[in-house]
Amino acid sequence: MESSDSLEWIEDELRAIRGKNLFRMLTEIASGQSPEILIGGKKHILLASNNYMGLSTDPRVVQAAAEALAKYGTGSGGSRLVSGSSDLHAELERKIAEFKSTEAAILFSSGYLANVGTIAALVGEGDTVFSDELNHASIIDGCRLSRARVEVYPHLDTDSLDRMVSRSRGGGKKLIVTDTVFSMDGDLADLREVCEVSERHGCMLMVDEAHAMGVLGEKGSGATEHFGVEDRVPVVMGTLSKAVGSLGGYVAGSRSLVDFIRNRVRSYIFDTSLPAASLAASIEAIGIIEGEPQRRKHLKDLVDTFKVGLCDMGFNVLPSQSAIVPVLTGEPEATLELASALRKRGIYTPAVRPPSVPAGKCRIRASLMATHTEDHISRALEGFGAAAEFVKSSLLRRR
Repeated sequence: MESSDSLEWIEDELRAIRGKNLFRMLTEIASGQSPEILIGGKKHILLASNNYMGLSTDPRVVQAAAEALAKYGTGSGGSRLVSGSSDLHAELERKIAEFKSTEAAILFSSGYLANVGTIAALVGEGDTVFSDELNHASIIDGCRLSRARVEVYPHLDTDSLDRMVSRSRGGGKKLIVTDTVFSMDGDLADLREVCEVSERHGCMLMVDEAHAMGVLGEKGSGATEHFGVEDRVPVVMGTLSKAVGSLGGYVAGSRSLVDFIRNRVRSYIFDTSLPAASLAASIEAIGIIEGEPQRRKHLKDLVDTFKVGLCDMGFNVLPSQSAIVPVLTGEPEATLELASALRKRGIYTPAVRPPSVPAGKCRIRASLMATHTEDHISRALEGFGAAAEFVKSSLLRRR
């Protein structure tokens, strides 16, 4: 009897992915997330990191992590409810709650786990979730796992959201969930309007501050601070892996919410807790974010300069109110060509293609850091200009 390969179908799938210019490969970076990185022994300006405040390589943050590593070791040894809850976990949770102006906070090993687990615990069968169409995959997956009915509203369209909630039939709990800064577009949900809809209809509201924390707000707390709605959003999720420069996720809110999560959320209960080095790094980094507002001012100035320069060269730059600068390119082939041309000129910012973005809306997603200088941005703009000319001439030659 002939044996058959039960995974043979995977090769067909991979051929289809390659045929659509959607195949993904890893790029090995031989340095930290600094403004300039090493790839294959060559320096590149990094325009692809979510390390928005540049804190992952800050000497103070690194030192805090090193000291915790020496004291606590490399791993936490278990879940929070077994042996994996340390005094550093408690200190960081208090720090986050104070930073986000909430009663309490609870840590997860990643932002993905925070979203997936929390949404699936807040709602279930017979309930309804209203989700922005461009919400992060972790929100989408949390909605699916919850088995609640999911109604997707047009991006940032709070009038449509209001109508959808008004027309929603049946009993059960209702939850509105949205990113604050959207990871691929860099635009910002108007939380004042979203709060009004949730309050008008008695809905729970959950927001994802992953790309807003550290970047927005007077003290860098995020979009809830930026809009002055910190006391109107009952469930605030965020990450420690972006502007904070470390690792992990959290949910902040009332003490009752945190107690509920501790007792009901599977991605918290059954997951090994964060290691001490990451906790200490986050504690130090949040203090720097609060104490050095000039970082946010410098970052905003760089982003404004970069966007104006790209627009002057004719690039289609999507509106953005964050450190994310999306350059719309359309189809995968053109996007890959531009990304390749940029890399040859020492600019690292990869092509973003479906499923990360909708079909026909491929882009170069540039992201800036507070540790970039004006010289970095000037050189990056020169690289974009030269790369664009190369891609245009290449297309003309093929015609």
